[in-house]
Amino acid sequence: MDIIRTLAEELGIKYGQAQAAVRLIDEGNTIPFISRYRKEATGALNDEVLRNLNERLGHLRSLEEKKSQVIESIQEQGKLTEELRASILAAETLVAVDDLYRPYRPKRRTRAMIAKERGLEPLADILRLQMTARSMEEEAQAYINPEKEVQTAEAALAGAMDIVAEAISDEAAYRKYIRDITMGRGILVSEAKDANAESVYEMYYDFSQPVSKLAGHRILALNRGEKEKVLTVRIEAPAEDILRYLEKKLIVNDNPNTTPWLKAAAADSYKRLIAPAIEREIRNELTEKAQDGAMRVFGKNLEQLLMQPPIAGRTVLGWDPAFRTGCKLAVVDPTGKVLDTVVIYPTAPQNKIKEAKAVLKKLISKYNISLISLGNGTASRESEQVIVELLKEIPENVQYVIVNEAGASVYSASKLATEEFPNFDVGQRSAASIARRLQDPLAELVKIDPQSIGVGQYQHDMNQKKLGEVLGGVVEDCVNRVGVDLNTASAPLLEHISGITKVIAKNVVAYREENGRFTNRKQLLKVAKLGPKAYEQCAGFLRIADGEQPLDKTSVHPESYEAAGRLLEKLGYTPQDLAAGRLKGISAKVKDYKALAKELGTGELTLEDIVKELEKPARDPREDMPKPVLRTDVLEMKDLKPGMILKGTVRNVIDFGAFVDIGVHQDGLVHISQMSERYIKHPLEAVSVGDVVEVQVLSVDPVKKRIALTMKIDGNEKN
Repeated sequence: MDIIRTLAEELGIKYGQAQAAVRLIDEGNTIPFISRYRKEATGALNDEVLRNLNERLGHLRSLEEKKSQVIESIQEQGKLTEELRASILAAETLVAVDDLYRPYRPKRRTRAMIAKERGLEPLADILRLQMTARSMEEEAQAYINPEKEVQTAEAALAGAMDIVAEAISDEAAYRKYIRDITMGRGILVSEAKDANAESVYEMYYDFSQPVSKLAGHRILALNRGEKEKVLTVRIEAPAEDILRYLEKKLIVNDNPNTTPWLKAAAADSYKRLIAPAIEREIRNELTEKAQDGAMRVFGKNLEQLLMQPPIAGRTVLGWDPAFRTGCKLAVVDPTGKVLDTVVIYPTAPQNKIKEAKAVLKKLISKYNISLISLGNGTASRESEQVIVELLKEIPENVQYVIVNEAGASVYSASKLATEEFPNFDVGQRSAASIARRLQDPLAELVKIDPQSIGVGQYQHDMNQKKLGEVLGGVVEDCVNRVGVDLNTASAPLLEHISGITKVIAKNVVAYREENGRFTNRKQLLKVAKLGPKAYEQCAGFLRIADGEQPLDKTSVHPESYEAAGRLLEKLGYTPQDLAAGRLKGISAKVKDYKALAKELGTGELTLEDIVKELEKPARDPREDMPKPVLRTDVLEMKDLKPGMILKGTVRNVIDFGAFVDIGVHQDGLVHISQMSERYIKHPLEAVSVGDVVEVQVLSVDPVKKRIALTMKIDGNEKN
């Protein structure tokens, strides 16, 4: 297999692009580095394409390695033919390789093996040749051998049939046909183990759908229902057609002495050996595809969450709501420093609302708090009521935001949180995290295991290693796209920077604490374990504000400093102009990028990036994302009426719709059918996590706490 050509065809890119990307990956370059600083080589492949390429590269190399192992194993058995070698090398999937290897794979003792040990293979050959003029019962008489535990002709025939059945099962072409027809025409059926039991799987109690049309979220739900022993799930294949196919392949002579026996062997082979294995393979394949799809959605949701715009320059009160143990508060200044923490008890059972308001008024006045970040956990609704009442009583202009606190408790109990806030309890740490995730979502959320952030579906049912890799890649891409301040970034944030490991991240922080702030990027080479390769990978993503070299505050890579300097000189600017922010409009002065790139000795795409960066140094890509909805009043479910139009924030996107926070503590569901007038295959075509959308209430069910929303608005009643 030409792996490069296969990658190019699968990803819809040029051969040279795939070749360059593979070479750069093999040289130890990270995906963010290749995407940002090796555009000339790859033809500007973005990080998403590069990650897909890297994943497929690993899969295809594993496939080639498997082929080599299989060929070597068959060769050692002395059974390798040129035709078989060619078939194995031409196989495009692991399943196809396994099918070809099946007859030669070492097996545990099977019924066919036992029959062969008893000397029954010649009888099986008579059956397969279909030439005998005698009945098979007569032929079998010659193979009765009590010493080999073959007591009767029936026993001999049973053994011969086992040999034929296994041979049918081992035929790669038969298995491929059966797999394809089962995938194309099979029906997946699920039934309840107890039809009277109540569960979340009731819609699957009497469910059937063609295998080829099953949606990913249904597959994952059925798997979970089966795992929890609520459902029985099976695939109904077109068995009659499969048996007719096998018979047609096997029966070449219409010999009445052998035909009934071959039909029986085919039926036994299919029912006992082939069908269960094919069903397992298909369900595994369906599950893998469903998980891959769910991981992609999870990754997109996570990306949108991490790329939410920071709310800078404001002192925030983080509020971790609770009942019995009280609400934990943390005052955090615009730099993320915790100024104060306190516990109040405005909720049941204490209900000390008056005392809580007094504490809040003092905190707001003392620290000039302008924003409250309220977690959406237990007692959030009751806390919100207190906040809204308070805002009406104070002269200060204060707003609040309800933030998804998923993962805050995981972080607050972690080793990292203990190191960051050694004198705080878990509640204080959680409140600080809730405040900070509003000030800078990316910097705070990278401290939490992505699986705990709560923007996925069925994530606990997935291959955790693969999910971790996918989400880790998303975090890495987001952190590098934004870049970090070398003098303020925490170790957890730094370790996601291209080329920087956990050890190096801690060493960077240690170097900073020991030697003071970095004044230029070259000082990174003095950090323990950060060698030239790591420096090449990370330097462009680490920014230094007010350093010795003005270019250090940009994403221009040090390898391009010479070209950037000559560009400034040619256009009549100095590095000081860059430091003073006097380069706005510089792009209008570049008329011919191709000619200028050649003159400066750099690539055209690199030059375009340099010009953009000089014009808007260290521009934060999160500026383009939807801003959080800031609130000053509260809505309750009883306030909602069908037809009401509201603004809300998309909290989670799943295969069949999106959950939207409209400020009533119960997210409403916009089903995929209610998202757009045009047909869409997936909700991500219409919305992303963090989007601020206008929705209309379709229905409200207070008992089940369900709100149905639509984005296809036809009324004009607004809240």
